[in-house]
Amino acid sequence: MKKGLIKRLGVVFLVIGLLAGCSSGGSSGGGKKVVVDVFNIKVETKDQLDALIKKYESENEGVDIKLTTVGGGQDASSALQAKFSSNEEPSIFLLGGLSDVEKYQKYLLDVSDMESAKTAIEGTLQGATIEDTPYGIPLNIEGFGWMINKEIFKAAGVDPSTIASYSDFVNAVETIDSKKEELGLQAVFGFSGKEDWVVSQFSNHFTAPEFENDLKIAYEASELNFKYGSRLKEYTDLVNQYNVQPILSLDYSTSVEELFTNDKVAIIHQGNWIVPSLDSIDPDFSKEKLGILPLFVKSDEEGFISAGPSWFWGINKEKDEEVVKASKDFVDWMYTSDYGKQQIVDEFKYIPAHDGYDIESMQDPVSKEVYQMLLDGKSSVWAHNQYPNGFSSTALFPEYQKYLNGDIKWDELEKTTIKQYTEMR
Repeated sequence: MKKGLIKRLGVVFLVIGLLAGCSSGGSSGGGKKVVVDVFNIKVETKDQLDALIKKYESENEGVDIKLTTVGGGQDASSALQAKFSSNEEPSIFLLGGLSDVEKYQKYLLDVSDMESAKTAIEGTLQGATIEDTPYGIPLNIEGFGWMINKEIFKAAGVDPSTIASYSDFVNAVETIDSKKEELGLQAVFGFSGKEDWVVSQFSNHFTAPEFENDLKIAYEASELNFKYGSRLKEYTDLVNQYNVQPILSLDYSTSVEELFTNDKVAIIHQGNWIVPSLDSIDPDFSKEKLGILPLFVKSDEEGFISAGPSWFWGINKEKDEEVVKASKDFVDWMYTSDYGKQQIVDEFKYIPAHDGYDIESMQDPVSKEVYQMLLDGKSSVWAHNQYPNGFSSTALFPEYQKYLNGDIKWDELEKTTIKQYTEMR
């Protein structure tokens, strides 16, 4: 009697166990899915990242990747800090440079054993490396400078290839301005004076050479002396004179997606990351209209854009072991698998920061030009990402806006921000 009961109970428990296994989330091993939280700030490629994640999940049924994207006018840095303050730390998140690496270092995994670190182009790990330990995988290569509408230049009778000095640039601006009505322009420039990150990037052209074009020197610098401040002032005054007004109200969306894409301004200060946005509105824009011009800072003989890894994927080592492994596997797959590499170039429109890519497959000429200028040494590093934490948004940006608005003089801007730089370092 007891043996029969035990046997029947055994069958019942076996069935219950099998049913439980069948309803456990659909992972191949019958267990719960590994959840990987990704914190992304690249709003312009959010859809592409969403699609890439869906593809990865379809091939890895035991992994559930949850994407959070903050940016495009939102304070991504504060949003990320809030995640950590509320114990909702992401598994993978973007780092903006050595200051971010230092800030989150206790959470960050040494990525040196990852395939995506081993295939990174020489020098591209520097912006996330402290004491010879790399803590981030480069997102891509991004270059920025004056993004121009070549068709407008041509219609105005200006050949961009002949602009070989600051005075040449001024002449081009004045020529376009003199014909803005017949060209249908609102203004020559569409500089986004409302965006602190645009101002920060613009400043980079003038501070990188002061820091010897070296990320480590920039990161360790206790002083900013505006060695090339006079040229920064000249460019600033030129922009403000020929910009859509009010310049302080001009945001990214209006500048790029309304004015520039619709041929209402000829020049904006942006980088090749705007290509997906442009092409989503006008599929031929980046191939037929888009160009890039350097800035002349140290001399009128040589112009430079700024180029290099913009952001780095950091992996949270404090997560459970299986989450850390899944995070590493996803990032490696994104940059080293055949499918991932194809998506990086064709869909994200990124300039890859890794070996093993077909550069000729890049669809827009500007990305090729940025990549070539980087290889030719015609670019400055992303030194502004090494400014003291908060300097760009709470010190430089407010003072720069005051100057644009005519509230302070240039020497006041320099004096105040020089003092704040040292104090914040």
